[in-house]
Amino acid sequence: MAAAEMGGRGGGRMATARIEPPQAAREGRRPELDAIRTLVVLGLVFFHSSLVFDTRDDFYVKNAETTEVTTIFAGLGGVWAMPMLFLISGLGAWHSLRRRSPGGFAAERLLRLGVPLVFAIVTIIPVPQWLRLRADPAYHESYLRFLPRFFDVHWDLSQFPFVLQGEYFEAGHLWFIVLLLAFSLMLAPVVRWFPRDLAHRILDRLASAVRWRGAVLTAAVPVALLSALAGLEEAYAAWNRWAYLVFFVYGFLLAADERFRTAMRRDAVPAAVLGAVMFLIGLPGFLAASDVPGGDPFTDMTALAIGARALYGAAGWCWLVAILGLLDRRRSAPAAEPATPPEPAAIPEQTATSEQPAPPDQAAPFAQAVRTGQGSLTGQAPSPGQAPPAGQVQAGQVQAGGRRRWLYGYLAAAVLPLYVLHQPIVVTVAYGLVGWDLPILVKFVAIVAVSLVLTLAAYEVLVRRTRVTRFLFGMRTR
Repeated sequence: MAAAEMGGRGGGRMATARIEPPQAAREGRRPELDAIRTLVVLGLVFFHSSLVFDTRDDFYVKNAETTEVTTIFAGLGGVWAMPMLFLISGLGAWHSLRRRSPGGFAAERLLRLGVPLVFAIVTIIPVPQWLRLRADPAYHESYLRFLPRFFDVHWDLSQFPFVLQGEYFEAGHLWFIVLLLAFSLMLAPVVRWFPRDLAHRILDRLASAVRWRGAVLTAAVPVALLSALAGLEEAYAAWNRWAYLVFFVYGFLLAADERFRTAMRRDAVPAAVLGAVMFLIGLPGFLAASDVPGGDPFTDMTALAIGARALYGAAGWCWLVAILGLLDRRRSAPAAEPATPPEPAAIPEQTATSEQPAPPDQAAPFAQAVRTGQGSLTGQAPSPGQAPPAGQVQAGQVQAGGRRRWLYGYLAAAVLPLYVLHQPIVVTVAYGLVGWDLPILVKFVAIVAVSLVLTLAAYEVLVRRTRVTRFLFGMRTR
């Protein structure tokens, strides 16, 4: 939890002594977070390729032969992958707000997320919708003639934050960026105006509560209730959009106090077991509810559908605790701390910035509390020329470690561009391959392989090489 500076409303210049919160977050990088988000984004190529063959999903391009096997594998990934990205984004938001004023944080989010969102919607997001129409042999409209229809939009505030609606218009897979940008802009004024003392009391009570074994798992209850009663949204990776806000807020709070992290390490194994049990019970119930004539397990208010959604939501949180806790256990083991690459610029903000925080007398109390925290998930990367301790490694190990660090840093920095690029490429490749007379497995492997190569090539050739394209895809230009 961050240290706070007294001041702000009525504090004047006399009240500048720091208040040390109950327990600051531990100093040091957490490279496993970069590894997780890189794994998730690359895994989305496999996920979206599988939807080409899924019996239940209405993907842009569909193979003539489909299977329900993909539903099971999609469920295994969907229950934790996108929630994990939002949770990591919340963690990063805490540390970003320690370096910036709330206004600076909002402006930075608009640049890093808003610019690639708008650029991609204008340039590549219409492609999958056009190819969906082109799958009909009777449709012959060119892409340029289709574009005006794609951008024929109207306002619909009831769908917030997806306020632009149209017959063909969509944000596509960039719904994640839309939600993350909206959550970030919602967070900034809360941090600006939330009373500092009340924030400290709430965080201290929450952090004190998780000292009891299993207490951190009770955070699954709000997620389960929201999933059960508000329903799930298939378009958003089978989660309710506001459940993602819960995960984002959880990540923000988890960064505030070391006791949360300790509790996740302690309860990682029971969380994994409990999550697996709930998933194995909930998935068959979900599939059974979908087999009811006219049934929709995402929104039906039958006992079966509600129960399946509740188990799905609770399993999601348990798996997040298990994954983060187990990885943190491994990293915390003696002599297991590897050297790490420089901080990447990726979807959740975790990088250092040259922007200076607002002066204390211009910042709200809680904003000061956030920005003056003692701990960081990121820590400091080793300097480029820093050598390993003498006698600990051999020359070959140093070279191999250097190559691994280079690849790790390369992929971690590419996360946001790869996320933006991958789905239009997957849909385009699938459009060209589904007509082949080949088994499903062969087609799937081909779509994945070609899509991965083209996505990485597009990043390397079209994005990474110039300052302009790096800016347009949300990467740092310095």
